[in-house]
Amino acid sequence: MPIKAVLWDVDDTLFDYTTADRAGMRLHLAAEGLLDGYATVEDALAHWRRTTDAQWARFSAGEVTFEEQRRDRVRVFLARPELADAESDAWFARYLGHYEAAWALFPDVLPVLDALAASHRHAVLSNSSIHVQERKLRALGVRDRFETVLCAAELGVSKPEPRAFHAACEALELGPHEVAYVGDHPDIDARGAAEAGLLSVWIDRAGVHAGGRDGAGWRRIASLAELPAILRADTRFGAPSTFR
Repeated sequence: MPIKAVLWDVDDTLFDYTTADRAGMRLHLAAEGLLDGYATVEDALAHWRRTTDAQWARFSAGEVTFEEQRRDRVRVFLARPELADAESDAWFARYLGHYEAAWALFPDVLPVLDALAASHRHAVLSNSSIHVQERKLRALGVRDRFETVLCAAELGVSKPEPRAFHAACEALELGPHEVAYVGDHPDIDARGAAEAGLLSVWIDRAGVHAGGRDGAGWRRIASLAELPAILRADTRFGAPSTFR
């Protein structure tokens, strides 16, 4: 059965989230006068990333809402648990101004979307919220490339749960075996999609792992330029598909 649609993660897959987040937070902390509390800028950015990862994990597990994880990121980062919602929201909004100024797609995104435009359908599955990702995709000029955008905050289930991937397949009216998923996280995206029965493709731009395919059932690529060849030959089961 040929792959008919590609389901995409957004942050650090299509959109260079890490670079934008680091650049935005660096400017924000300087503007807020908070860098003096750290030995180096890198220490401050590492603290923010650890805080973000921890609170995002709570959201993904269903322990807090999308808005609550944002507020808690601010409270934990500033070590101010008493901070009111309005103050947390205002602090985060000031950070967003710097962060959004640094938004950019990865250079390999538009070429691969152009290359696959006529042959495959496209949609988004993100662990964020529709409000955030719709706005982001429009600002980056690619929202019209995707039939639908599905996000954990509205679905009520997050990747790597199979239900999240299956909900996206149902929205496309396709079976999991007809859909490829492309994401940057080896567990949340790659393993999650593989276990849900999709053709799973892990985009590993940092080159942390060598080799084309992991034993857990997904393909690793270092650039999205490699994706069209994988879609032409579904190799989940160790041999090229006869479908073209």
